[in-house]
Amino acid sequence: MSRAPSPEADDDRDADGDGEWRFGVDDVGPDGIIDDEPEVEQLPIEPESPRAENVAFVLLGVLLAVGLIVVTVFPGAF
Repeated sequence: MSRAPSPEADDDRDADGDGEWRFGVDDVGPDGIIDDEPEVEQLPIEPESPRAENVAFVLLGVLLAVGLIVVTVFPGAF
């Protein structure tokens, strides 16, 4: 029978099993929290011109909402 290594022995090792540490000293913060998210520059969000497809869906939603309100308030209108 072969004996599998204990799970706690593999917690800090690479999944390849080559014995390399998964995290470097720079990857772990002072609180021991692993910062593995890539750095993303905070660019300002710039407004774009509306596309015809988006405008059509908004207008369709407005028409459906107005129609639902009219049918609810005036049940015999249609």
